[in-house]
Parts: sequence; structure tokens; C-alpha cells
Amino acid sequence: MQTASRNDIVGIVGAGLMGRGIAQITAQAGFQVRLIDARPGAASDAKRAIDDALSTLAAKGKISDASADDAVARIALPAAIADLAGCSIVIEAIVERLDAKQALFASLEPLVGDSCILATNTSSLSVTAIASACSNPTRVAGLHFFSPVPLMKVAEAIAGLRTSPEVVSRLVEFVAALGHTAVRAKDTPGFIVNHAGRGYGTEALRIASEGIADYATIDRALKLAAGFRMGPFELFDLTGLDVSHPAMESIYHQFYEEPRFRPSPLTAQRLAAGVLGRKSGRGFYDYRGTAEPAPAQATAQANPADLVWVSARRSEARQRVVERLCDLGARIDEGATPRADALCLVLPLGSDATTAALDEGLDPKRSLALDTFLDSGRQWTLMTTPVTESAWREAARTLLSAGDASVDVIQDSPGFIVQRVIAHIVNVACDIAQQRIATPSDIDLAVRLGLAYPQGPLAWGDSLGPARVLQILQELFRAYGDPRYRPSIWLARRVRLGVSLLTQDA
Repeated sequence: MQTASRNDIVGIVGAGLMGRGIAQITAQAGFQVRLIDARPGAASDAKRAIDDALSTLAAKGKISDASADDAVARIALPAAIADLAGCSIVIEAIVERLDAKQALFASLEPLVGDSCILATNTSSLSVTAIASACSNPTRVAGLHFFSPVPLMKVAEAIAGLRTSPEVVSRLVEFVAALGHTAVRAKDTPGFIVNHAGRGYGTEALRIASEGIADYATIDRALKLAAGFRMGPFELFDLTGLDVSHPAMESIYHQFYEEPRFRPSPLTAQRLAAGVLGRKSGRGFYDYRGTAEPAPAQATAQANPADLVWVSARRSEARQRVVERLCDLGARIDEGATPRADALCLVLPLGSDATTAALDEGLDPKRSLALDTFLDSGRQWTLMTTPVTESAWREAARTLLSAGDASVDVIQDSPGFIVQRVIAHIVNVACDIAQQRIATPSDIDLAVRLGLAYPQGPLAWGDSLGPARVLQILQELFRAYGDPRYRPSIWLARRVRLGVSLLTQDA
């Protein structure tokens, strides 16, 4: 298969959810497919499921009846692994166990032609380790699709340590022939997408474990302010902790306890208790019909603050906040220092409310911090100091609640919620680029298509300002002393040079 041809025969070993999805899109693209599974009846069940799926698409007018029938007809179900001998590419989608994949490839190698590519759909195992079972590891590569395969239009083409560059190029061409987008990656734990995804859930868990906000508040902030389709705890519940927690631990240990990927005791405990998410009826939220709903947003019931002093340390942010407060009917204290009857608002970037208030010589009992990192107009996050009096807290909440935006109050934290999570996402992506695991453009493309983030992490960092992201990380590192928050050198260098995070090295 020097170039992708519809005359090529594609073998698929493993007829579970992933193998079935790969078989479907491959047959739809016009390739002959040979689908096999060691479990009796599994391949025939998968073919029937593909037939049903394509018939449903035809009934909805998405494809023609003839194209659905033709695709199903292109799927053959061989009786033995030896019947894959004529394949130009064989993709394995079997159990996620190194020994099983090695044994399969070792048995396939003498059966197929010398030019046949052996591709693994592994999501977490080393392609290099799988290839080590073969006498010719140069033709072994990773081809990682995402579930559900027909809808997730991206696949990672992964080069093991000894994979031929031509093999990866042929896989990229093959993926394009399927109507999907291929991104190239080196063989590292998590490849691109699962590696980059460590920034979202693990930092949300860290915030929750510190008692800064409850799960619903964290989810709400990241959806309304940052634009994520699902909050991290909703996503954990959808995926199931029996899947998510082992994946977090696997990547953490494969990177030899890299602090950026540190898992949380919260998920370990819930996994041990069988509180897995939707599949068990309870997760971070309760899905049983008689259960109480997830915690709702608090309702403002106090009198709104009338006079508000707003920090001028970040002039552009102050201007936006003042305009919004005036629209809500507040009077602005324009003094260099606040009057005794004024609510004090500070606008920190990376630091906490206590630090921001004391640095400006304010009374921490009537001070709150307001997050202005993203101005979505849909959500406000207020942060109290440990001594903020409840009357001032409720006066601030009531004032901001007069508009259309959601308002949440959280405990003191360096970087609020959104600042911390997005900075961590950008930092992890920068380190992927620094390690040359993939090109900056492929990192962003893979994350947008594979994780459905609002933007690719590097482009997002550019739009928010790399210097602002760096400041947040520096403040987090200063506050915690935790190497989890050490800024990537990729980010730090580009801030100093004043260039885009998408800029590749010369």
C-alpha cells in the first residue's frame, strides 16, 4: 500500500466498540475489510451492529441505502487469523494488555506480506514495546482512534522508536482516505490527546480537594466562563472512574511521577467505593431518581453593595469591571484608598484574595477578589479572604446577581478556578511541544478534535496572552512551592521573545 487504494484490504483484529467503529468507517470509505475476533460470534455481532448503524443513517437521509448496503458487503468475517495474509494494513483493537498485543503481532508478522503495516490502536501502551515482539519493528506504528470512531474525526499516527517514517506517512494518508484527520505523534505516554487532557480534570480535582469550591461550582465556572462543553466532574461521571482513574495513574507513573500529572485521592477513594459515575448511579453527582439534585447556585438575598472601590493595579480589567458595576447601579469610590463604607474588590491574576488585599493595604474583612481572566459575560467568580465578613460577601453577591450572569463565591485560592485550570492546560501543551512529541499545530488540532476544547491550548494561550498565563503559573508555584506549577520553558522563552506559542524552533 504505497498509496491508499480502495483495492487494499484492511484487516481489523478485535470487534469490540473500537474495532467495530474502525471497520465501519473503513468500509464506508470503500476499502475491503476483514474483521476478526477471538471471541465466538463477536465479529458477526459487530457486523450486524454496523449494518444497523448504517441503516439508521440511511433512514435519516445521511447516506443512501445503496452506500449502506455496499459498505456492509465490503466487510468479510474470516475464520482464522491466517486469512489476513493478503492485507495491506492490519489494525489491532484488542484488549489493552501489552502481552496480548505483542503475541498478536508476533503471530501476524510471518503471515502478512513484507509491506503490510501492523498498526495498534492502543491508547495507553508503548508502541515501541509492542513492536519489540516483531523481527521487523520498522513497520509497526500506532493508529489511535477515538470513541465513537465514526463521530470523532481524528486519529493519532504514532511513530515508535524504530518505526519507519514512510509507515507513518502511509497511515496519515490512509486516515485521510477515511475522511478523518491524522496528527503525527511520537511514542510517549498518552501520545497527544490523552497527554494534553491531563490539565483539565487533575487541576479541577486539586481545586476540589483543597475545599475551594464544590463540584457543581467548578463545573459551572468552566462551562459558563471558559466555554467547555462539559465540566470536569460531569465528564468524570460520563466516562466512569473505573476508566478515568486508572488512566490518570498510568500516565503519572509512566512519566515517573511527573507532578503535573499527579492523580487525586478523591478519585481513588470513590473508585474503591464503587461510586463510578452514571454507570453506577452515583458519581460526583447523584443520578438516582429519588436522590437530591446536585448543589444549586446560591440565591442572593442581602442588600446589594452601593459603594464599591475597585483596585487599579490592572487598569484595563478595572475599566471593564467599573463599567459593568455602573450598569448594575453601583456607585464607584474613585479614591486612591477606599472609604470606610465601601466594598473593596481586588482583581488578582494568579494570586489569592488575601495576598491581593494585603498587598494593597486593604481591610481583608470587607475585601473580595473578582476573576476577570475571561470576560464571557455569563459568569462571575468572587473569592473571599478567610476573614471576609458575611455581610460584605452577600452584598457583593447580590450586586453582581442583578445582571444576567451566574455568580459563584469560592474560598481563597491562588488563581481562582478558571485561571488555574486553563493555565495548567496551556502549560502541559507547551511541554508537549517542548518535548517535540508533536508539532504545535498538530497539538492544537488533536486537542480541538479529540477533546472538543473551545480552542487548541497553544492558540488559547496566545489569545489570553502568554505573559498572563506565565504570571498565573509563577504565582501558583510561589504560593504552593509545588513543581506541578513550574512553567514550561517553551512558554517562558516565548514570553521573553514576544512570539506566539505556536512558533516552532528554527
